[in-house]
Amino acid sequence: MKRRIVLKIGSSSLTDENGRIEPERLQAIASALGTLDAEVAVVSSGAVAAGCGLLNVPRPRTLPEKQALAAVGQAALMQEWAKVFAPHAVAQILLSAGDIQDRKRFVNAKHALEAAFKLGVVPIINENDTVATQELRLGDNDTLSAWVAYLCEAHELILLTDVDGLYTANPRVDPTAKRLSLVENVAEVLHLAGGAGSSRGTGGMHTKLKAAQIASEAGIDTLIIGGGGMGLKAFFEGADTGTRIRAQKHTARRGWILHQPSKGSLFIDSGAEKALRSGKSLLPKGITGIAGDFQYGEIVRLEGEHGPIGQGIVNYAAHEVQRIFRRHTEEIEEILGYKDFDEVVHRNHLALY
Repeated sequence: MKRRIVLKIGSSSLTDENGRIEPERLQAIASALGTLDAEVAVVSSGAVAAGCGLLNVPRPRTLPEKQALAAVGQAALMQEWAKVFAPHAVAQILLSAGDIQDRKRFVNAKHALEAAFKLGVVPIINENDTVATQELRLGDNDTLSAWVAYLCEAHELILLTDVDGLYTANPRVDPTAKRLSLVENVAEVLHLAGGAGSSRGTGGMHTKLKAAQIASEAGIDTLIIGGGGMGLKAFFEGADTGTRIRAQKHTARRGWILHQPSKGSLFIDSGAEKALRSGKSLLPKGITGIAGDFQYGEIVRLEGEHGPIGQGIVNYAAHEVQRIFRRHTEEIEEILGYKDFDEVVHRNHLALY
């Protein structure tokens, strides 16, 4: 698989102090990405900020104003990205919280991204701000980018911001602050995060570290880099810049799975337990019963014939497992009308006692 990167770009890296898009900033970012032999998806902030700049109005405070300005700014933003990535085509993809939380929509989004990469186009992704029903964010675009990295199985998540990495203190006010070039465990540095940064964005270092947690648990490294296109180019050329946050190793990930509250239980036979202990995944044939009302992606307890043996992340919801347990993998599509996974719990998302 070709190297795959998700690049999240904050508003402050795209716009001037008046909130207007600066094409030169987008061009510098596109030029830096052009030096890589990699597939890239861009999670681009700036729609609301661009709308403010186009209409010469201050940043809005009400949800309807934010939605209207996002619609105005998104069109302008896509035009600029199309220019700088030419001759490569770009694909606008707008996601909402429901696309992440609902299994079928999640899988559909995953397939759409895969198709875009196969076509050689650059996905430009943002939250679907105009139809948001809560606050104008899934969490924020930092969080969205982490889920996009998970969706497309990226090798790295890069968060491009106006601060050159994570520091031991706020470098703008504390001259003794030191940049951390490498973080092995994101949980150990969450206390270093402050609030939101510039007035043009909604995310601060706290949201970036929370995004890094999501990516880390999916086995994806996160890089926090400052300096816009020039900073990105320097990083790609090997400069000591930014902060790399390591993904959890499988042992750490298994510990995380084991310590999460379970949403239900899967009861399995002795043959399935033997298979799991030899490193295999849990197939529907080995499940003898279920308990609870869990959804796709949630944690369930695995119950062997002599008691609990571990926990895992399920690929199917409870109502789906009810229909396919004790059946062969080849029968899943015939029973459900689709087959997104062969396994009910993949071995990479499994932790045994």
